[in-house]
Amino acid sequence: MLTNRTFAIGDIHGGLKALQQLLSELRLTPEDHLIFLGDYVDGWSQSAETIFFLMELSTKYQCTFVRGNHDELCFQWLKTKNHTDQWLIHGGQATKDSYAKFTAKEIETQFDFFDSLQNYVILNENKLFLHAGFTNLHGPHKEYFEKLFYWDRTLWELALSVDPKLKKDHILYPKRLTLFDEVYIGHTPVSRINKTTPVNAACVWNVDTGAAFKGPLTAIDIESKAVFQSDPVHTFYPDERGRN
Repeated sequence: MLTNRTFAIGDIHGGLKALQQLLSELRLTPEDHLIFLGDYVDGWSQSAETIFFLMELSTKYQCTFVRGNHDELCFQWLKTKNHTDQWLIHGGQATKDSYAKFTAKEIETQFDFFDSLQNYVILNENKLFLHAGFTNLHGPHKEYFEKLFYWDRTLWELALSVDPKLKKDHILYPKRLTLFDEVYIGHTPVSRINKTTPVNAACVWNVDTGAAFKGPLTAIDIESKAVFQSDPVHTFYPDERGRN
């Protein structure tokens, strides 16, 4: 049995059944480290249940939870009861319905979880994990706007645009892509470029394989690059639409 593995796990979007199947595929040991890349909610019908499950999971395994844009939107609604119509359209309605099954007291037990989400995590000084991206040429610790960590798409677009033949020391090579050996993100489904497995562009690994839509939920071992996937998440929820 392999030990001391680190997995990056893509956007879940309320697909708890797929998450449970995925974790069973990993055959976890207490030495393993799970880094979740955000967007735990908004999409399938088990958003509230997903958060409770992750809270329990973190008592058994080493878990790191990154903040996604949907997590921020959900938490703001939980605290204030205010939301936008856009949030409802993009998975928020399923989240509201999910939380309706629980009492206010039960829901409040999740607040510490949402508060503790991290904007980004750096391992071994050369591996960065965050939901979306960053824009500052000196790195995420110099970022001016916190929301970019979970809303930015330019980092992924930049990585996709780089000529693979261009060396990192070339004057035209984007500086943002020289700061880390590897960057793991979610946020922008690789299904947009007709992929269903993680995509590596420059130093960026995109692990969002479209679980909110028609794709599977994915984990990647960051050392071996072995990929583990659930069945397509929509197959667990045949009477639902998921995200629009």
